[in-house]
Amino acid sequence: MKYFSGQLSETDESDVSASEEDDSSWVTWFCSLQGNEFFCEVDEDYIQDDFNLSGLNLQVPYYDYALDLILDIDSPHEEMLTEEQHELVESAAEMLYGLIHQRFILTSRGLSTMYDKFKNVDFGRCPRVLCGGAPALPVGQADIPRTSTVKIFCPKCGDIYYPRSKLQGNIDGAYFGTTFPHLFLMQYNHLLHSAKTASKYTPKIFGFKIHESAYHQPTKKSQKKKESNK
Repeated sequence: MKYFSGQLSETDESDVSASEEDDSSWVTWFCSLQGNEFFCEVDEDYIQDDFNLSGLNLQVPYYDYALDLILDIDSPHEEMLTEEQHELVESAAEMLYGLIHQRFILTSRGLSTMYDKFKNVDFGRCPRVLCGGAPALPVGQADIPRTSTVKIFCPKCGDIYYPRSKLQGNIDGAYFGTTFPHLFLMQYNHLLHSAKTASKYTPKIFGFKIHESAYHQPTKKSQKKKESNK
């Protein structure tokens, strides 16, 4: 089955040609696209279970068509769709898969799959110098789509950052949600215990540490202003 996505640019024509010749599933194709490295492949059995998709039909337009596309099922009335509607279905399929993905990665199977990706540093490393390139985890700042883009969470310093890749940085944060990295570290708490506490940068002047009170000392200009107001 052939797949096309609006997120591909003209420079990705070679990738499109390769996908045309590939008979892999939609899920495999989608996760292999450049910029989608944060996604894992959701098990087909999970997608086919209606219980796991509860409520998503109210959030995703063209839900039935989008689900059929994800599962590689030929929709009975697909030929009746216009070219514009086909593009909308493809966009809806990406959104639907993202929301399914948000739920799947919170399951034991999903956490295990993401653990393998974490060990391979597929999510990148913390850009903070004193974290020493600690592997990061994807996180959303909201669970509702179209609220914010995905960020990476560093287990070492506990802060979030923008992904280095612009393509990855355009992914909706809701496709990973606010819960994932914290549940992940509770499940694999040895990762948190093995991570040394992040070092804190110490400002110095001529090799001497700066005391906090130094920033609050009045300057000559402010002293003269006070004296003139007396």
